[in-house]
Amino acid sequence: MTATVGTSRWQGVSEALNTRWHKAALLAYMIVVLAHWAEHITQAVQIYVLGWPVAEANGAVGLAFPWLVRSEWLHYGYAIGMMVAFIILRHGFVGRSNTWWRTAMWIQIWHHFEHLLLLLQALTGAHLLGEAKPTSIAQLIIPRVELHLFYNTIVFVPMVMAMVYHMRPKPEELASMRCSCGTRRREPAGASPA
Repeated sequence: MTATVGTSRWQGVSEALNTRWHKAALLAYMIVVLAHWAEHITQAVQIYVLGWPVAEANGAVGLAFPWLVRSEWLHYGYAIGMMVAFIILRHGFVGRSNTWWRTAMWIQIWHHFEHLLLLLQALTGAHLLGEAKPTSIAQLIIPRVELHLFYNTIVFVPMVMAMVYHMRPKPEELASMRCSCGTRRREPAGASPA
């Protein structure tokens, strides 16, 4: 009986996150994503503008807490948190926005597995293909800093497209939405506001 109550409670929270709390959840999610972007951009500036060695370019948080930024747990925690949020919030998207959201979600699921691989290597000390440090599959081709800028971009672009289409739905999409995100209807051409 307790499992049923827990499942029921979780379904209620999931339902609320995709209906009445959807806009607030997406705003909170976007704030976290933008803060993460700020970290990666800061790191890129430290490397490519200021000329810092990659090992010392740890973003803004890394200036205060270098040990934290070097922890695979931090990166894995963010990757799994992003993946879980994509999965939970997907039910609020319909039509074009749903296609873009699911595209971003599947890319993030792959990105999560890359971070899981890095975490497992850090925990076991057994590195992929005998590399000196934990290495993801894509990192065999692209250096880690550039790879994460790439991953963040290919997740961010479809996520933003999904949110734009979600907030500006076509009439047929608006009719099937269960949240209030797209309630701002466009005025027909030539119509004057009341």
